[in-house]
Parts: sequence; C-alpha cells; structure tokens
Amino acid sequence: MIEAVLIGGSLALDAFAVSVSSGVSIQGLEKRHEIRASFCFGCFQFLMPVAGWLLGKTFVSYIEAFDHWIAFGLLAFLGGKMLFQELVPKKRDAREAAASAGDIRRLPVLLLLAVATSIDALAVGISFSITGAHIWRSAAIIGVVTFAVCLLGFEFGRRAGTMFQKHAQIAGGLILTGIGIKILMEHLA
Repeated sequence: MIEAVLIGGSLALDAFAVSVSSGVSIQGLEKRHEIRASFCFGCFQFLMPVAGWLLGKTFVSYIEAFDHWIAFGLLAFLGGKMLFQELVPKKRDAREAAASAGDIRRLPVLLLLAVATSIDALAVGISFSITGAHIWRSAAIIGVVTFAVCLLGFEFGRRAGTMFQKHAQIAGGLILTGIGIKILMEHLA
C-alpha cells in the first residue's frame, strides 16, 4: 500500500503542475472547476494503470515506443498556444479569453491535459502486469492521491496567482511546455 501511495505521488506531479498553472493563470476559476478537473485527473490516473495492466506484456514495446511523444505533443501544443495567445497581441473579448488554450474549464482541454499527464501511468500499469501486483487497489490509491494533490495544486496556484497575475498566462504556457519536454527527455534518456 505504501508503494502505491509513493507511486501515486510521483505520477501526480505532472497533474499537480498543471493544477498550479491553472490556478495561477485562469482568473475566475471556481471551486467546481477545480473539483471537476481534480476528479478528471484522478480518474485518468486510475484508468491508465488499469489499461496498461490489461495490455500486459504483449504490447509493451509498442506503447513505450511512442507514449512520451504523445504526451509531449499534447502539452507542447497547449502550452505553445497559451504563450502565443499572450505574447502575440490581439484584441480579444471576455468569451474568447475564457476559451484560451490552457483553460481547464473547457472539457476538451481538460481531457487532453488529463490524458497527457497520465500517459506514464499506462507504463506503470504494464509494470504491474509484469510483476503481478494487485491492480485495482493500486490504481484506486493512485487516483485518490492524484485527486488530493490536484486540489492542493489549485489552491496553491490561486494564492500565487494574485501575486503574479500579469505574467500568469505566460507562466502557465511555459509550465505546460516544460512538463511536455520533461516527459520527452525522461523517456529519451
């Protein structure tokens, strides 16, 4: 059980960083959005190890070959779009600003981020399959840990956002892109 909590904590770090980034950069983020996003991140962190466990030994080489590229591509796209929208001046109304690239209030964006930050959990599920670990209990613990860590991340981000509001969107874009680069570098090294 302690092993699953530690694994859950390490897997939740990317989702935590996205939560902090969202808390910093999205003005008017409501508690219901934070809970929905945390739940979504937790669900994907639960589902991906289960999916990896089901795939098992047969598909390990196929998944390992490209999972980091998918995560990198999704995060770099969203982070780059956030940076572009902030650095390239253009007149935007409030509705367009709310629909910006990294806005987790939009379900498609939230789902992309949840998938991108949980790709590593797929590999963990495969390793659980190989080692014979109990997947349901471990995956549930990973999901719950991620949910809790993300809620903390949103709160921390909101508090930090009031201090750094002017550059929050830029910071958010850089953080998302940085997470994507980190995932790519870990898998390439």
